[in-house]
Amino acid sequence: MSRFRHAVKDRDQHIQTLRIACAVLAFFLLFTCAGWMLAPSKLTVHNPPDLRTGSTRPWWEVPPPTVYSFAFYIFQQLNAWPKNGEVDYSAKINALSPYLTPSCQDFLKADAKKRGDAGSSPTACEWCMKCPVAVTSHRA
Repeated sequence: MSRFRHAVKDRDQHIQTLRIACAVLAFFLLFTCAGWMLAPSKLTVHNPPDLRTGSTRPWWEVPPPTVYSFAFYIFQQLNAWPKNGEVDYSAKINALSPYLTPSCQDFLKADAKKRGDAGSSPTACEWCMKCPVAVTSHRA
């Protein structure tokens, strides 16, 4: 009978250890969820190149230079037609659709259709590049 009593005692101890492990995991889950919910209100992004408003800003503020560079990059990719502008322009609009608003997509698709109907879609390469700006000082 002692063998069975020890087996039952071992089983009860194992169940107790599993309950403790579940309680510890539940505590860590609650701790992680609380940290996850508080994280967005405490997040600060440090970007020192643009010092107009200091070197820190909340995560929801997008600096103007970032908007300009992103828009320029998308515009450049949209207007890079390596082979045939009639085909590549529509393909680029579809490829870049995750980065464009629905109204912008509608405008670009209408522009592609208008160019196709007018026969003005270029068949040669067309690339959009930055214009170099030289800063000169005129001293008298």
